[in-house]
Amino acid sequence: PDDYIPLFDTFLSLVQSQLAAPFVFQSFHQKIRHPFDHYAFGVNFLKPLVDEARSTVKGERYIQEVVDHLEKGDNVIFLANHQTEGDPQALSVLLDKKYPNLAADMIFVAGERVITDPLAVPFSMGRNLLCIYSKRYIDNPPEYKTAKQLHNKRTMELMSELLSEGGKCIYVAPSGGRYRVNTQGVVEVAPFDPQSVEMFYLMAQKAGHPTYFYPMALATYELLPPPETVQTELGEVRSAKRSPIHLAIGPQIDMEHFPGSDHPNKRARRQLRADYIWQQVYNDYKNLGVSK
Repeated sequence: PDDYIPLFDTFLSLVQSQLAAPFVFQSFHQKIRHPFDHYAFGVNFLKPLVDEARSTVKGERYIQEVVDHLEKGDNVIFLANHQTEGDPQALSVLLDKKYPNLAADMIFVAGERVITDPLAVPFSMGRNLLCIYSKRYIDNPPEYKTAKQLHNKRTMELMSELLSEGGKCIYVAPSGGRYRVNTQGVVEVAPFDPQSVEMFYLMAQKAGHPTYFYPMALATYELLPPPETVQTELGEVRSAKRSPIHLAIGPQIDMEHFPGSDHPNKRARRQLRADYIWQQVYNDYKNLGVSK
């Protein structure tokens, strides 16, 4: 539609600005709303792609629990799947009308790609981000590995400080990057990394505020599918199309009591916890009715 053209023109202008003078993200980036509202821009840019009439949100009783926790100054960590670059904006499209501050104030654990690719940066500038280097890219190039590890350590320290302040809502995908289709053409919910889950749990225990964990399942793949294979260089092809999107929030996760929580081996116990949480997300994702 014609009213989309000015938005796309704005996008091209923002990309040109990135090419001329790339924005440098700090370990903790807070969304930029002035003088240009990057948050509203990102949401408005994605909206025409979303078939809102056919989109769904499940688990609203748990979303209200989350809102209540945050209003009391407690923390919430969503352990989620991840499908597209636009997942933060998709959450806003689904939640902003009924829960206007939840997605806007959410802090996303973000990888290197969305803070370095000029096509992604204008949208990333509108979100609260804890910027890390994922395992997938931390060894490339090898001469920067140590610096990247130190950066990640600093980011984790900042996350611990944020949780200590209380009232923080953090989204993290414990499997790493975006999910891709398998050989059968099915979009997978990749396994969760037990070390990642354990790290967040340990930080939550040190926060000084109650911190609650919830599973989140997102189905946004059709909007902007990632490349079929992982590529280390920038410049991936993006092919977008209009589609409904779906979200499910499950009941609070008991991080101490789960099948196998009495296992004597610590490493095995962590793996069983990660598998248990993954199963919650997988079940919710399957119940969205989008998996083949």
